Amino acid sequence: MILTVTLNPSVDVNYQHDSFTIDTVNRVEDVSKTAGGKGLNVARVLRQLNRDTAASGYLGGSLGDFIRSEVEAMGIQDWFVSVAGETRNCIAIIHDGKQTELLESGPTISAEEAADFLSVFKQRVQDVELVTISGSLPKGLSAEFYVQLLEIAQDYGKPVLLDANGAIMQTVLAQPVKPLFIKPNEQECADILGVAAVDKQTVIQAMTEEGAFQNIPYVVVTRGKESAIVKVDETLYEVHAPNIQAVNPVGSGDAVIAGFAAGLSQGFEGAQLLTYGLAMGVLNALEEKTGHINPDKVDEMVGQMSVREI
Repeated sequence: MILTVTLNPSVDVNYQHDSFTIDTVNRVEDVSKTAGGKGLNVARVLRQLNRDTAASGYLGGSLGDFIRSEVEAMGIQDWFVSVAGETRNCIAIIHDGKQTELLESGPTISAEEAADFLSVFKQRVQDVELVTISGSLPKGLSAEFYVQLLEIAQDYGKPVLLDANGAIMQTVLAQPVKPLFIKPNEQECADILGVAAVDKQTVIQAMTEEGAFQNIPYVVVTRGKESAIVKVDETLYEVHAPNIQAVNPVGSGDAVIAGFAAGLSQGFEGAQLLTYGLAMGVLNALEEKTGHINPDKVDEMVGQMSVREI
């Protein structure tokens, strides 16, 4: 069983409209509503890879009920914790070749609700192989909350794959307890390192020097269409994906997290693990829906990935 944690999930509402006019009525017929959040994207891909999966985080109100029904329909175990506040909407308006987003902040978590989640997590984590923790924190929680989750997981010998923004990562990686795996993109890598931007050589240098990336077994820096730079213990690799015509790259990072979690749970290592994990990001980009892959294309895509030691 793999546990995915999404502390601030959402109902993702997608409006497709040829044109969007300000200060008047826009009638929309093409609407989709899905359970959203980075960790739920991870959970979806894990189920498509036929891995036993549970999802946890905070849910509240009618929108929380909607996510629970979606989670059940996907065959994912519901380990969410209820809160008094209302789960958020995240609205995307696709119009005129553009995308306009309206993102609610979500509920404010009380001290009691924070303690409730830690208690539930402590119980649940004992029943899983590994944990993925993804995305932003709701109001009321600081980055220290992720540190507490890592400490609990470590107490029970459960590895954690962590995917969060650079500011959160800076706080977490400064603590003694470390995740097994992190996957910053280039901007998040820059934020972690405290610089404006990074290039390939900067990433390689950061991985070989003492600093933020030390004592983390797996560091995967994704670079969009460019190669990924990966540190496995003290060895560095460059992984190339085939050139593709991306349909929807949103959620590809979450698919990579799912791929590495699924690969680790199957005992993959070395080049097999790297190509398998990163192939999921490419497969996600080929699908219209966010957090989706075609399982029938996994072997073909893995075969098109290439790895070289740096």
